[in-house]
Amino acid sequence: MSEGMRTVLGTFRVLEEVAFTQPAGVGELSRRLRMPKTTVQRALQTLWTAGWICPSGAEPTSWVLTNRALHIGQRALPDLGVRDAALPVMKELRRETGETAHLMVLEGDRAVLIEKVETEHPVRAVITLGSAVPLHGSSNGKAMLAHRPVEEVRAIVGDHLDRYTERTIVDWAEFLVELERVRERGFATNSGEWRSDIAAVASPIFDHEGRTQASLSISTPGSRMTDELRPRYGALVTEAARRVSATLGYRRPL
Repeated sequence: MSEGMRTVLGTFRVLEEVAFTQPAGVGELSRRLRMPKTTVQRALQTLWTAGWICPSGAEPTSWVLTNRALHIGQRALPDLGVRDAALPVMKELRRETGETAHLMVLEGDRAVLIEKVETEHPVRAVITLGSAVPLHGSSNGKAMLAHRPVEEVRAIVGDHLDRYTERTIVDWAEFLVELERVRERGFATNSGEWRSDIAAVASPIFDHEGRTQASLSISTPGSRMTDELRPRYGALVTEAARRVSATLGYRRPL
């Protein structure tokens, strides 16, 4: 990421934090965002110059949003859904990896494919729109379950974990450890756990209330998801899912 891009993203982080904590001072913003005070001050000056924020009039100086934010917010699409938010990001993800990007949602005890952007490779992981895959045997399913309480996961999945291939996790203790790994690294993996010929990495998409009802994945034939590529693809899909979540109004905990 370029220095210019980091500066822009940092400025937007400051704007978002002012919106949620206003009136907000430099010191408070620096602590909450874990950013140097000088960086925060530059961002505040930029936002003031652009008309997004203004001093609240209190001493020491604190900052509040202006009506500019309200006017822009009123033009946001009121019914922007996860498919609309995800599709441009999925196309970019396909360009970056050359592989198929899948968008799935949670329906009952299955993950259902609602959108995909196909690879141009003649050999590909083929899953038709509307297909349902098991939660415990898919990267998308594990991504959507990982941030839920254990009791809720058990209620959704059921007591019995069916075996689909020799790699499927069918022991509950092992499965819960796997979900903890997903939370720690930010993405889930699947190496032939549902279908022996498919490998994938997936990351959860959070809505504005912090719920995980959808996930984004990169899927390949098993032979193309090498041990070297998996972490790189995992990082890419995690960042892509974060962008979709932000579009849906999700604000990551500090």
